[in-house]
Amino acid sequence: MFETRDGEKLLQADPADMPPDGHVVFIGRIASPWTTRESCPKNMRAARETGQAATVLVDPPYRDGLLALERASHIVILSWLHHAPRGLIVQKPRHAAEPKGVFSLRSPARPNPIGLHIAKLIAVDIDTGRIDIDAIDVLDGTPVIDIKPYFASTDAFAEATIAGRDEK
Repeated sequence: MFETRDGEKLLQADPADMPPDGHVVFIGRIASPWTTRESCPKNMRAARETGQAATVLVDPPYRDGLLALERASHIVILSWLHHAPRGLIVQKPRHAAEPKGVFSLRSPARPNPIGLHIAKLIAVDIDTGRIDIDAIDVLDGTPVIDIKPYFASTDAFAEATIAGRDEK
């Protein structure tokens, strides 16, 4: 699913084949309109531009954890990008002149393929475990690790920058 590019470096051992350090459970799945990597938006901005909403479906044992989530206008969703390779440690993005370490990128290919998504909360139904959101940038069926409220007062930094990246 992911091709290796010139300048990339693999880990000596694939983290997917190593014994686990902790026990992460999936609390649900994402229902999205995206079924192929080629059709899936590369980031949340691009996902919002499509105008297509998505849903987080929380499994029954975890639904009580949704109590009072509707107070939030936006939520942070942590997902497990289960199709991503885990053995790359240096990547060469298509748009970049030079390779970069995975911890300086937002690529899904990384030792622990955790996705970070901030979505506008549309509706919450605790009984069915359904969370409607404005958009998502992952494939249909992507596992969810956690959901948290987004706090603009502590989570946003207007002065944050990435040197060499021309984002406004």
